[in-house]
Amino acid sequence: MTKDIRVRFAPSPTGPLHIGGVRTALFNYLYAKKHNGTFILRIEDTDQNRYVPGAENYIQDALNWCMIPYDEGPEKDGGFGPYRQSERKHLYQEYADQLIKDGYAYYAFDTSEELDDLRKSHETNGETFVYNWSNRTNLNNSLSLTNEEVSSKIDAGIPYVIRFKTPTNEILQLNDEIRGKIKIDTNNLDDKILFKSDGMPTYHLANIVDDHLMKITHVIRGEEWLPSLALHVLLYRSLGWEAPSFAHLPLILKPVGKGKLSKRDGDKMGFPVFPLQWTDPKDNSVSSGYREDGYLPEAVVNMLAFLGWNPGTEQELFSLDQLINAFDLGKVNKAGAKFDPEKTKWFQQQHLQQADITTLINQFEVILSEKNISTTANVQQIIETVKERATFTSDLWDLTSFFFIAPTSYDSKAIKKAWKDDTPSLMHELTRILNDITDFSETNVASIVKGWITAKEIGFGKIMMPLRIALVGSLQGPDLFLIASIIGKEETIKRIKDTIERN
Repeated sequence: MTKDIRVRFAPSPTGPLHIGGVRTALFNYLYAKKHNGTFILRIEDTDQNRYVPGAENYIQDALNWCMIPYDEGPEKDGGFGPYRQSERKHLYQEYADQLIKDGYAYYAFDTSEELDDLRKSHETNGETFVYNWSNRTNLNNSLSLTNEEVSSKIDAGIPYVIRFKTPTNEILQLNDEIRGKIKIDTNNLDDKILFKSDGMPTYHLANIVDDHLMKITHVIRGEEWLPSLALHVLLYRSLGWEAPSFAHLPLILKPVGKGKLSKRDGDKMGFPVFPLQWTDPKDNSVSSGYREDGYLPEAVVNMLAFLGWNPGTEQELFSLDQLINAFDLGKVNKAGAKFDPEKTKWFQQQHLQQADITTLINQFEVILSEKNISTTANVQQIIETVKERATFTSDLWDLTSFFFIAPTSYDSKAIKKAWKDDTPSLMHELTRILNDITDFSETNVASIVKGWITAKEIGFGKIMMPLRIALVGSLQGPDLFLIASIIGKEETIKRIKDTIERN
């Protein structure tokens, strides 16, 4: 019988969630939903020295904004909680004890000073000290001490750690869903610490225990964890458990293509690397977020999906449901994915065009409210008129401000080009034509004004350019008769007269 797919995203609440973390969460979510599985959030908060207040809430808010909410996790118990490692401390000791009992781990009493001296002596000889099979039986641990000596040290309260006893002379045959077959010589591995002297497990042990107890079937994580794959597989084997499938995602690289994308890159080049704005509780410094910079979550998700994954087709624009249907771990690249700020804006522009008009209206009305503008104009019609030239909702104001506020200054180059000696008299005559129009709809106004221009046997530019300057303040903007119909007859005539007086 096929197992129910269960995946997890397990961040540490040590600060804001980087888009690399969001990408990892997204790929886990897509995989789970593709296979009707469960997406779990587990907060790995055992390192209390690095814990940052507010970071856990930020992680949850970021996932919700990105439309990838978790099925199980804090406040969403699915029967496998608690979902914070700090609330699971009591679970880990028994597994560390089991590893020692079965001969897969050992107590190590080496002090920090002793280990520092060993590192320095090795460096003097041009070597690197590694705590492993080559020296462990000569060091201060339960492999070199008698049972009585070990018991005496523990009873005396002498600090110790628990290290994994890496097997020797074995070639591990590992498999990664993205990278394929991997061979590791165990003689090249060190004996990692599983339990610290403060009685807390390290990531390696806690991670394995939690994944097993939560029945995780697939571990999809960043490639920075690839060096730990051998240890984790060995721990599963040593505990007598079936290991999950592993997939290590490629790094998200700087726009220049070398090195991992960092906050500094965003600060330097003017783009966010966090999904939401973050205020550092230490110094109150503020880091921008995609939400606050005006990006739609659909655009951010679409952009992140293409950082390391490709559907194998020409299609680039995907809704979340389309991503779920198309997602395949086998199509995730091994090589790092270069972040492209301009491509991100392209995704935003494309998704803005596809956005539900109600969403755009709501966002635009917030802008109008902030500018203390109340209007009876057809906001939907205004937005649909200009949105193809917008990338962000904030752009809509720059493209439509003349619908709500009459120009008080005019583009000098436009005036020089369009405003001639006979323009004032022509504009006065136009106001009389407009004033007599009862049906001020776009098509009717266009028909009457164009008929008048034709009858006068003058070039259309002699009327249309100064009229545009009067209504817009420049030679930019959508169809003039649409603008006139939206702002109305009274406002149209007023703007023409104001322009005559000022020029």
